[in-house]
Amino acid sequence: MKVGILAGGLGSRLSEETQIKPKPMVEIGDRPIMWHIMKHYAHYGFNEFAIALGYKGEVIKRYFTEYCMMESNLTVDLSTGNVEMHPSETVDWKVDLIDTGANSQTGGRIKRLLPYMGDETFMLTWGDGVSTIDLNDLLAFHKSHGKIATLSAVLPATRFGHLKFEGDLIRSFAEKPKSAEGFVNGAFFVLEPEVGNYISGDSASFEEEALTKLAADGELMAYRHDGYWQCMDTIRDKRILESLWASDSPPWKIWE
Repeated sequence: MKVGILAGGLGSRLSEETQIKPKPMVEIGDRPIMWHIMKHYAHYGFNEFAIALGYKGEVIKRYFTEYCMMESNLTVDLSTGNVEMHPSETVDWKVDLIDTGANSQTGGRIKRLLPYMGDETFMLTWGDGVSTIDLNDLLAFHKSHGKIATLSAVLPATRFGHLKFEGDLIRSFAEKPKSAEGFVNGAFFVLEPEVGNYISGDSASFEEEALTKLAADGELMAYRHDGYWQCMDTIRDKRILESLWASDSPPWKIWE
């Protein structure tokens, strides 16, 4: 099963960092936040990724094409130019890097990823948030209800997409309300390929168009997560995450 990661937005509220790199490449410790997210998925055995590129996508391409060399000790034979790598860590990830357009919105990027998802159930997240969500449990929940989409509902300190429930069925979705209480969109999704029918094109917002329509059709379910979740939306968020990463036990580091 593949994991889609949206990595093409401008990250304007983190402009101190995103002038020179896309938001998913902003580092927590000495690693891009996207690396932390991918380590989380790989911990549960999900190691095939399709990354939707846009703003400064070349930075992400360079990171992955040079990853093995930069993460290894090297022996360089200057007489022949041969380079032998001695990896300190083996990462068995396969990564598709897909240019989804400089100006595409979230829905448009997802629709452009669909041909790479294998016409089967897939996972999806944004490239700027970490959590302790049990991804196997999330997937099992999704398979149990037979709907098109599962959204992870979280209880963060800040407010994003506000959800109204009937049991575990999401009846309405309002993106970034001025005031709201309770669970919000945590952006760790499990989706069926039919989600593409709810996305009109590149200019479509996944939140405002697809999720709203899915909720209205009774096709959007909530997986409630009351554990750790944190997005990196501002410099303040980055500093919080960096201080936790420097501690003895960063809460989202569930891998060895």
